[in-house]
Amino acid sequence: MVNGIRVYNVFLQVDPGKYRDISSGFGVLLQEQGLGGFFKGWMATLVGYSSQGACKFGFYEFFKKCYSDIAGPEHAEKWKTFIYLAASASAEMIADVALCPMEAVKVRVQTQPGFARCLTDGFPKIVQSEGAFGLYKGLLPLWGRQVPLYKHAVPKPKDECSKPLQLAVSFAGGYIAGVFCAAISHPADNLVSFLNNAKGGTMADAVRTLGVWGLLTRGLPLRIIMVGTLTGAQWATYDAFKVFVGLPTSGGFIPSPAATDLRQVDHEKRS
Repeated sequence: MVNGIRVYNVFLQVDPGKYRDISSGFGVLLQEQGLGGFFKGWMATLVGYSSQGACKFGFYEFFKKCYSDIAGPEHAEKWKTFIYLAASASAEMIADVALCPMEAVKVRVQTQPGFARCLTDGFPKIVQSEGAFGLYKGLLPLWGRQVPLYKHAVPKPKDECSKPLQLAVSFAGGYIAGVFCAAISHPADNLVSFLNNAKGGTMADAVRTLGVWGLLTRGLPLRIIMVGTLTGAQWATYDAFKVFVGLPTSGGFIPSPAATDLRQVDHEKRS
């Protein structure tokens, strides 16, 4: 489903003259390419988002522990939110590097007839014609992370919530984060699609072709649906696995003995 939405969204971004709006453009794509057109680039999408997800969540846990250890138990507890944000940003930078080559191949396969059938022949074709740099022309930061729903939307502490409720919050938080992320990063996404499709194209060419308003809004409703669903599903799957192996969901942590001792001492002082 995500790939089909993404295919259509890319066509809206790279060929605004032909695909003028969401409703009419859908009919044009369906008439010219049939249902098979919505599955173009599925392999690059699968490999790209799988690699991105593995890096995003894996390195998030790595950097979260790394930065907490650097801060020390007392400061790690006090500045937990900022440490998690820094871990998320660090992980996302690595995840984007993993996703970017697949995104470059996917856009070419989807929008340039005859370029390649799929990832296996499209990837080496870009490297041969443009070098490794051709895979990274669209490397831009695309989205942020995490919305603190427990504090504002759930009327009881997280530890008192059932596991299904916690997973529901993870999905809802991921979806809302995806909506904001899609809106904020959409101009960059339009640039990524344009640069990967137009050989030798520049950002100035993209602005001239799409216009400033088009750069901000072209294909935005579809991307909100895609990124919201994808981000929510990623967070729910990630937290479901953590629950399965006995770990707390996102935002929770297993306190170290040092942190527990510090909290106990602080509680005794206050008492």
